[in-house]
Amino acid sequence: VQLQASGGGLVQAGGSLRLSCAVSTHTFGGYVKAWFRQAPGKEREFVAAISQNGGTTVYADSVKGRFTISRDNAKKMVCLQMNGLKPEDTAVYYCAVGRPILSAYKSPEMYTYWGQGTQVTVSS
Repeated sequence: VQLQASGGGLVQAGGSLRLSCAVSTHTFGGYVKAWFRQAPGKEREFVAAISQNGGTTVYADSVKGRFTISRDNAKKMVCLQMNGLKPEDTAVYYCAVGRPILSAYKSPEMYTYWGQGTQVTVSS
């Protein structure tokens, strides 16, 4: 399984970005898909996840109401629409897939495959 993230960049506070992650696998629909991020000097933190059938989404409190995770099974892609960006959203963003149970969606160790990361920088 290979993941390729894209869409990062530099944006002013209040702006928007859309991250995309192409997932190369024959079993795309069988995975939970998630986004994590890591800022310099900080641990990797959960951002958002979407269940295998897309019926359940989970967000970190810090992004709830601003970010939206979605997936396209036909294109084998998972996206993260980020609106109302803040300087504290600056980080490298990683997409990941795995098969965690719902209570473990926020745990990075439950995800088996990871993309290479894409940098998001929000200026004040």
